[in-house]
Amino acid sequence: MRLFGTDGLRGKAGAFPLDNRTARLIGEEVGRGASGGRTVVLGGDTRESTPGLLRELASGLSRAGARVACAGVIPTPTVAELVLALGAEAGISVSASHNPYEDNGIKIFGSDGRKWPDEEEEKLEKVLLASRAPEGSAPARSFSPSTYPLPEATDSALAEIYIERLLARIRAPLGGIPMVADAGNGAAFRLGPEVLRRAGARVTAVADRPDGRNINAGCGALHPEAMAARTREAGAAMGVAWDGDADRAIFSDETGRILDGDDVLWIVARNWKRKGRLTAGGVVATVMSNFGLGAALSREGIAFRRSAVGDRNVARLMEESGAVIGGETSGHVILSFSPAGDGIQTALLLASIVSEEGGSLSRLATLEKSPQVLRNVRVSRRVAIEEVPGLAPVLDRARRALDDRGRVFLRYSGTEPLLRILVEGTDRDDVLSIADELEAAVRGALA
Repeated sequence: MRLFGTDGLRGKAGAFPLDNRTARLIGEEVGRGASGGRTVVLGGDTRESTPGLLRELASGLSRAGARVACAGVIPTPTVAELVLALGAEAGISVSASHNPYEDNGIKIFGSDGRKWPDEEEEKLEKVLLASRAPEGSAPARSFSPSTYPLPEATDSALAEIYIERLLARIRAPLGGIPMVADAGNGAAFRLGPEVLRRAGARVTAVADRPDGRNINAGCGALHPEAMAARTREAGAAMGVAWDGDADRAIFSDETGRILDGDDVLWIVARNWKRKGRLTAGGVVATVMSNFGLGAALSREGIAFRRSAVGDRNVARLMEESGAVIGGETSGHVILSFSPAGDGIQTALLLASIVSEEGGSLSRLATLEKSPQVLRNVRVSRRVAIEEVPGLAPVLDRARRALDDRGRVFLRYSGTEPLLRILVEGTDRDDVLSIADELEAAVRGALA
């Protein structure tokens, strides 16, 4: 049984491995590396289950002899920044990112502010599996809104440290630029708008009233359409929508056109090249990024590399190639001067470029993309792609139809029971037709 996916532990809150007992054990295991009073940073998103998990983690950490610095409701990348700022031994974020509120997750950062490497996760995974309660034992306690008050030891000053670190990196003030900020009723509901305002933007905040259950619900980076419409209607220069833990950011220009991570990489790479800030390593994206991005960057003389999906894979290839920027289409952008992908920092950077250029975001967002369709099919089980019943002939037909003018890419999500189908080509009608056929085949075999 595999517990850790591409982004830490993820699953139903209250069920193994996100029950009280296991969370406390995770705290103890992480705390052993921080014994002798070394600090471990804690924070999490706005799910009703998060405070209970934070308390259990804190209990385990304290039992192991670690000092706990609990920042309360903060974005996941804020935990990483605070690890560096405090010289902490580790950091733990409680969040299920873009998942629905019933889920939760645990992400662990090392003393370098980066997510734990695979080998460390594998060691912890063995401990957790060995300690799992036997089948038929009393079920783990589920969480309810009554658990929502945060731990009493929450230190509100930690958020200020994070804000100051981000503001120190912005070279151009935002100069009163009007913005719409959709917090997705998640971890950025306070910090996101506050950072942008203190950088000089005039911010209209939306989806900033979390109730423990409305995180990602029809808002945020998963559903940016309302943010985009609000941006256009309000006459704002740009809009941003964060996901539940604010490591992703999706944008809108002043016309209401939605811009994803590929658009951000294009805008920042060109800006940094003109300023001499872009290294020979160029830009790193993933196998899910649009073909148009690589082609456009090549025309600009900017190196382009693709990694496997997942921010740690992007970061690893950035280090190997010397790239200073990388990211995913989903809006997860990684900058070399930051330990983790940070949606608030990405919003600051893009807004500063728009403000500095003195124009409009639509004028900068000139990336021409190939027609691309992404389908997410919920599956009841995982079977190797090549062994999915009835899928092989459909895949063969799709690849023959696209020939060398496009591609088909299938992969299972590392955080949800989904199979992702990506189809890309030169003709949108063909792409849609192929995606429909593949989706039908997958649903028939695995739904």
